[in-house]
Amino acid sequence: MSAEGWRVPVLELWHFTRKEAQACVFAGLFFLAVFLVPRGGVLGMPRYDLLLLIALGLQWILWRLGLETLDEIKAIAAFHLLGLALELFKTSSAIGSWSYPEAAYTKLFGVPLFSGFMYAAVGSYLIQAWRLFDLRILHHPPYWMAGTMAGALYLNFFTQHFIGDWRWYLAAGALGLYARSTVVFRPWQRDLRMPLPLALVLIGFFIWLAENLGTFLGLWRYPNQLGAWATVHVSKWSAWSLLVLMSFTLVAQLKHIKVRIHVPGDPAPGWLRTSRE
Repeated sequence: MSAEGWRVPVLELWHFTRKEAQACVFAGLFFLAVFLVPRGGVLGMPRYDLLLLIALGLQWILWRLGLETLDEIKAIAAFHLLGLALELFKTSSAIGSWSYPEAAYTKLFGVPLFSGFMYAAVGSYLIQAWRLFDLRILHHPPYWMAGTMAGALYLNFFTQHFIGDWRWYLAAGALGLYARSTVVFRPWQRDLRMPLPLALVLIGFFIWLAENLGTFLGLWRYPNQLGAWATVHVSKWSAWSLLVLMSFTLVAQLKHIKVRIHVPGDPAPGWLRTSRE
């Protein structure tokens, strides 16, 4: 292949990498703070409290720089609340799936408030990537079916402790629902495609890696990590992939609602400019 023949693929890869980094700006900076803030805190401020201030500060900075809109911040806040509700349930004394061992002033029933931003980071990435890559979904299922599936997946995180874990049945249903769905994205000049289920699984894998880093740094712990650190069980990869599907569905539903109520002639927010195909 000639030098000119290599030019376009290399530029496509460069722009893909650049846009991925930009989409990960909140998640990347937040987890960099997780890595850099010492366990003992700074100047008497506990680590959990400092991470909450950093997360809030990052959101304010991104908004002031125009990298996030007010609509995007509202959506990220929704992710934070949904994640915090799950954290409160999973860490309760009756369930005890994991725990936050350090003291903090900003703890609610044993859950530090910064923890919701770990879920918000996923939502932030999806929203940013949707806009930056001019993302479209081909063969998106009916929105009411997608919303019902996402709701069932979220409820299963709670009900699995009482009526059994239906995760794999729901995952099979979700796979059938999105079997024909394809993500179309544009790094630079060319539209690229990827099966939507594959994209969700890949994102779930990287979140699983981040979770391993978080537990290694002692931010939270599973029961089997109380004595010594151990790798987070690979089954959490599937849980994160399903959580990404829920997050994706929430973003898609918000886009769908905004497009339906959008006033013709007014410029739509950037992350809402694509539509179902």
